[in-house]
Amino acid sequence: MEKVVSASSRAGGIGRLIARHPFLPALLIALVLLALNGFYQPRSVSLVGLTGLTKTYMALMLLAIAQTYVVYAGDIDLSVGAIVSLVNVVLVVLMDRWGGGGLSIFTAMVAGLAVGIACGVLNGVVVAALRLQAIVATFATSIFFTGLALWVLPVAGMPAPTAFWRTYGGRFLDVPFVFYAVVVLAVLLYLMAKLRLTTQLLTVGDEAQGAYQSGLPVTAIRIKGYALCGLFCALAAFCITGDTASGDPLVGGKMTLYSVAAVVLGGAALSGGFGTVVGSVFGALIIGLINSLVYFVGTPSEWQNLVQGLAILVALMAGILVGRGTGGRRAGR
Repeated sequence: MEKVVSASSRAGGIGRLIARHPFLPALLIALVLLALNGFYQPRSVSLVGLTGLTKTYMALMLLAIAQTYVVYAGDIDLSVGAIVSLVNVVLVVLMDRWGGGGLSIFTAMVAGLAVGIACGVLNGVVVAALRLQAIVATFATSIFFTGLALWVLPVAGMPAPTAFWRTYGGRFLDVPFVFYAVVVLAVLLYLMAKLRLTTQLLTVGDEAQGAYQSGLPVTAIRIKGYALCGLFCALAAFCITGDTASGDPLVGGKMTLYSVAAVVLGGAALSGGFGTVVGSVFGALIIGLINSLVYFVGTPSEWQNLVQGLAILVALMAGILVGRGTGGRRAGR
């Protein structure tokens, strides 16, 4: 009997820990995948390997963060990949037309941020103010944004200025630049976690009617959530441009569903009101580590998509079962 009580107490303690830090199952899965990557390809866990992994999947991490801010409020954004594509081509075209120097790169990045935020605000107005269903409205705007991207740059391949991609892939004081970006991102996310807007988004996602009756401007809060989403989509586009060194009007097409999967893998509830951006970052890492592991174990190319999909599904189920088994998820989520 004492053993049963002791086991129950330990499970309750783990459950409370996961309820407080819902990203822990995702962190555990990511560490297991990292170990498997190291087992099959030892160089993948070296500094060079980790730098390459971070550079390649930094954009997906940012896109998962972007998706999290709208999921907080119980919404979803199926246009994030299209926003990334649009900002990517706007950035490359403007840098090319303005000469490719330092000032032109900086100005083009400001313009790219403005484009991302504008796309987010448009989504917010359509969903929150005009009260269209988020999944349908953002699917429609994704088509619109893709059309704009194709208008700006009809054919993929325009090169980005050398200074831009060399900075992203280079080193500063013998430390890869991308690690500085990770530190800046960590500080930014810490500060944003302290913002009232983050709490308001979670409150709206938890119970929109109650939030409205308590005096919160629900529509404005949801629009701000979409604006934040657009901002992080633009940052993701910067990383993709630095990684690919070119413009492509369809480059973000496959990333939308990956961002949703990363949010769920990270422990967030798609119904809103529960989750963390840290968990979504780990969710994006899980997807990246699964993709690299499938390659390292020598999976034939024609089977890679199937194996990747199955592995992501298994990781998703494992995370959910761990959360439920420890009582870490809220009832009904």
